[in-house]
Amino acid sequence: MTKYKQVNGIKIELTAEEITALETAQTTAQTEMNTEKQELKDAEADKETKKASGKQKLLDLGLTEEEVKALIGV
Repeated sequence: MTKYKQVNGIKIELTAEEITALETAQTTAQTEMNTEKQELKDAEADKETKKASGKQKLLDLGLTEEEVKALIGV
């Protein structure tokens, strides 16, 4: 597939090396976005796990469900 770039308003065909560099950059950017997206999902899951753990520890200490809800809103 032929790809082009514009230089000073003139349409110029990309070389094979430029196409490879462009595709590599696009792949790298997509990989970085996927990594960041997964890190955000992992952080949210970790937050929920810690919240549930904290709630359970309060219950284990003898607080009632209502007292825990009053403290942490869960």
